[in-house]
Amino acid sequence: MKRPGGPAALAALLSFNGGFVDTAGFLGLQGLFVAHVTGNFVTLGAALVHGSHGIIGKVLALPEFIVVIVLARLAGMALRARELPVLRVLLSAKVVLLLCFFLLAVIYGPFPDVNTPMALLTGFAGIAAMALQNALQRVHLAALPPSTLMTGSTTQATIDAVDLLAGAAPEQRSAIRSRFGKLTMTILYFAAGCASAAILYATIGFWCLALAVLVGFAASLMRIDEPAAAAA
Repeated sequence: MKRPGGPAALAALLSFNGGFVDTAGFLGLQGLFVAHVTGNFVTLGAALVHGSHGIIGKVLALPEFIVVIVLARLAGMALRARELPVLRVLLSAKVVLLLCFFLLAVIYGPFPDVNTPMALLTGFAGIAAMALQNALQRVHLAALPPSTLMTGSTTQATIDAVDLLAGAAPEQRSAIRSRFGKLTMTILYFAAGCASAAILYATIGFWCLALAVLVGFAASLMRIDEPAAAAA
């Protein structure tokens, strides 16, 4: 049976989950970014000034993110050497990490003090899932716009819009228009994920992460050109 989806559908699901998981983590773990980990530098500064909770998790977020990316890279090399479907295996591993994030959050949350061991473990599960998504996209889905950080995408989309309105060269307009469309849709899906997470978290708390697991599972089932992905 032919699998549904393709690059556009996969980009939509990854972008939605990027915004969803980051927002849910931020709300439930007192300002911890699980996807946009460099943003934790800002919230760490705020926590130090105001004496609020979450300092330990913010300090450890970036080192953990880097370690997971290293492990993902090594795992990809090992899988490719054995001629196994690298991207599909890594996407499935990300689903497992999202499931751990969800289960830990609903069993042990909410977390009045996010410096406790179980709160830290919960945050680390979310960070690991998003680090893996970042790694597999950079290596195996480089043709797709980033799914967890919209600053660069928004900048490029704005530049492309200006170029199209100002009259770009005819031979460049097609490529610019195509890139602008992809970036715009990625930003919209990411924003939809952020909004959905905010609404659902306010309604049902950490149970909202069940949706992230389902979206991640759907992404792992997408039709993927593994040979092309492995060559990326």
